[in-house]
Amino acid sequence: MKFTFTNKKIELPKSVHAYAEKKVGKLDRYFNADAEASIVFGVEKDLNRVEVTVRSGSMIFRASERTSDMFASIDAAVSSIERQLRKNKARLEKRLRKDAFSRSVDETEISSFAPEAEEEELTIVRTKRFPIKPMTCEEAVLQMNLVGHTFFAFKDEANGGAFSVVYRRNDGGYGLIEDEE
Repeated sequence: MKFTFTNKKIELPKSVHAYAEKKVGKLDRYFNADAEASIVFGVEKDLNRVEVTVRSGSMIFRASERTSDMFASIDAAVSSIERQLRKNKARLEKRLRKDAFSRSVDETEISSFAPEAEEEELTIVRTKRFPIKPMTCEEAVLQMNLVGHTFFAFKDEANGGAFSVVYRRNDGGYGLIEDEE
């Protein structure tokens, strides 16, 4: 697994990067050799923030955690990705390494942290550009859950490549928005 570290508005000792590499490196057993991990460190409102993004093939796994301790934030982010992997185990087995789920995760390594509070502000603070890939609705829902978003835009293979969006409903289900054209 290749690692990329980014420090935003903070200078960290090499020991923090080494600790993050060790912890995120434990996820290596789930992925093929081409996996890349991007770890972003920052401080927001007196809390240490860590965002871990792992790319393996066409799959993207992302977790972001904020705590009062940088090491705890790293542990929480890795635990979040492990929970995503276990939750979607059946769907991911054919996309990940062959023996990815053969070893169980030690329960003492799993931490429980409160989820982040949603921001109330309605201003656009960031714009992202990405290629919209053709996939099935099930793959789009899986990708949305792995990235941790409440919606995901894609080209629906079953509908001739039409632009579609899947989203998480308040009742826990999923919705699909299709283009009329």
